[in-house]
Amino acid sequence: METTLRGVGVSHGVAIGEVRHMGTAVLEPPAKQIPAEDAEREQGRARQAVEAVAADLIARGNLAGGEAQHVLEAQAMMAQDPELMADVERRIAVGSSAERGVYDAFASYRALLANAGEYLAGRVADLDDVRNRIVARLLGVPMPGVPDSDEPYVLIARDLAPADTALLDPALVLGFVTEEGGPTSHSAILARALGVPAVVALPGAGELAEGTVIAVDGSTGEIFVEPSAEKRAEMETAAAARKAVLSASTGPGATSDGHKIPLLANVGGPGDVPAAVEAGAEGVGLFRTEFLFLDDSERAPSEEKQVAAYRAVLEAFPEGRVVVRVLDAGADKPLDFLTPADEPNPALGVRGLRTLLDHPDVLRTQLTALAKAAEGLPVHLEVMAPMVADRADAKAFADACREAGLGAKFGAMVEIPSAALRARSILREVEFLSLGTNDLAQYTFAADRQVGAVSRLQDPWQPALLDLVALSAQAAAAEGKSCGVCGEAASDPLLACVLTGLGVTSLSMGAASIPYVRATLAKYTLAQCERAASAARATDSAEEARMAAQAVLSGE
Repeated sequence: METTLRGVGVSHGVAIGEVRHMGTAVLEPPAKQIPAEDAEREQGRARQAVEAVAADLIARGNLAGGEAQHVLEAQAMMAQDPELMADVERRIAVGSSAERGVYDAFASYRALLANAGEYLAGRVADLDDVRNRIVARLLGVPMPGVPDSDEPYVLIARDLAPADTALLDPALVLGFVTEEGGPTSHSAILARALGVPAVVALPGAGELAEGTVIAVDGSTGEIFVEPSAEKRAEMETAAAARKAVLSASTGPGATSDGHKIPLLANVGGPGDVPAAVEAGAEGVGLFRTEFLFLDDSERAPSEEKQVAAYRAVLEAFPEGRVVVRVLDAGADKPLDFLTPADEPNPALGVRGLRTLLDHPDVLRTQLTALAKAAEGLPVHLEVMAPMVADRADAKAFADACREAGLGAKFGAMVEIPSAALRARSILREVEFLSLGTNDLAQYTFAADRQVGAVSRLQDPWQPALLDLVALSAQAAAAEGKSCGVCGEAASDPLLACVLTGLGVTSLSMGAASIPYVRATLAKYTLAQCERAASAARATDSAEEARMAAQAVLSGE
């Protein structure tokens, strides 16, 4: 009998197939005492396993490239954390086996994160995956991971670690469903980059029996268990129609009455550029530069290395707009040479621009490298600072740009509610705004973006978040400046129409979402988008906002 479940849709498309479950997690190793004379040998085994797992993660990242690469490199750094390794060796020295020492050391670190209020909860899944891989290697059992199958399937998991998501084969994995995670988790972002339909935050997903046929709608978040022939035909017809519309939609982003909304791509490095070009991106709305700094957590990359990486992206968009975010370190992206090790609350501490202003040499080198990378190119380079809180922050960044001789436009990201509330003041110092809706939602609702239990508060349809977007866009219009969105909100085609109606002037997203957004925008006039935006803001919940906007655009 057909039943319907609902999670959070995070990656567009429809997948119909049999359920396959993620490989079983490694069992807890026995807590047996080892003789003192074996301690040195066990410590050696632990070190070898850690290095092997780190090398495997880096190799997976090199294969995956793009956004996935810097995620996996960060995970490899986690495996090699010297404090964790020291804890492992201490436990072995007092009688633990290598596998038990690893298991207990990681459990202790995991508990520290949880007791800190789970501000780093998004990294807990990554930490668990690293632990499981090391313990599996030490026990000589198969690594946890996606199942072996010759036939396409829908993958079910409690959560997906980046190492698994990055190398999913779209020819075999039709889609995936997880019990945990949120719309801005690593798995969700990588799913969109792969173009794999995905639903997250679905409690009880693990109870779906192996081999059960399900239909997944990655747009609505609906899961149909044992769908009827009629439901399957309906979803397949809708998917085919959607594909035809996408194929027919080309050119710059615009509403049906010609109001231009440039559609830009979010990229995590040169590896993401080909997909962005193929999708018809009109430029880059968010060039994340952290990938360069994750190679070595102890020192910043040289100016020469930065110039080469930046130029590779700039050259791909002649005459296009490329918006570069300077290094956003801290919180869930710590760097040994920049980030305080003892912050009690890293997400609310020294991160983003705050970190760079504490280390002006790092900021100066990056800005100088960007200026040199753009020399002689017809690209429209723009540079923005993350985590701008007020006018003083904006002025400090603008002054640094001028001192570095940067001829590009410089702007501020709106990720903190104070920046949206005082956007006009900030715009007296910078030339544009870019809304990072992922962090803006996190800080507006005090809801960690990686914690599935508060996923409803991370929903970019929340009316309070739409109000902050509207405030920012109105301030930019009053100052005659631009205000784009580069958070994951822009990848939702219906929400893209609402953002346009709120006055946003450009939308940036993962490359796979660009055709969906382009085709949807082209169906409606600017006036329809404005009415949908007003209707959404007049509601009291994300679901009501979504339904109100849909009703307006469908003519109901």
